[in-house]
Amino acid sequence: MSRTETEPNLGPDGQDLRSRVEQALLDVQDPEIPALSIVDLGMVNSMRCENGRVTVSLTPTFLGCPALAIIQHQVERRLRQVEGIHSVEVEFVFTPPWTTERISPVGREKLREFGIAPPPCVLASAQLAKPACPYCGSEETRLENLFGPTACRSLYYCEHCRQPFEAMKPV
Repeated sequence: MSRTETEPNLGPDGQDLRSRVEQALLDVQDPEIPALSIVDLGMVNSMRCENGRVTVSLTPTFLGCPALAIIQHQVERRLRQVEGIHSVEVEFVFTPPWTTERISPVGREKLREFGIAPPPCVLASAQLAKPACPYCGSEETRLENLFGPTACRSLYYCEHCRQPFEAMKPV
């Protein structure tokens, strides 16, 4: 979007509409991991802001994710609160596909703080690597159950601090 398209729509804080939309999307949390925003997870694929109409394209983290309707509703509700927006459309796109490499560095840190080991940054090493414990950092961990509370997480156990923890599966 060119600068001239957004300048007439400056908010009280001096930000253009696109910047206000980007900021607002940081407030939309993932329903299954509320410590992360959809921005942290890398779900925001693109956005168009034009004449008070905003279209946000989101890439689901999991094709069969049961939380998509909740996320869509949260995005629509949050963006309608932004001054200058009168119409919001949320669309889900599947190309390019979401991978765990889209999780931002901030998102990876938030996962750790939440008690979930983030997936490796490089998918090629993901098959060999065991996640480090998000509590003590030890790599002395073992897989307890491939199936965690959601399809994208597994359960691990730390041999060092003796804490169970979840780890995101690399995709």
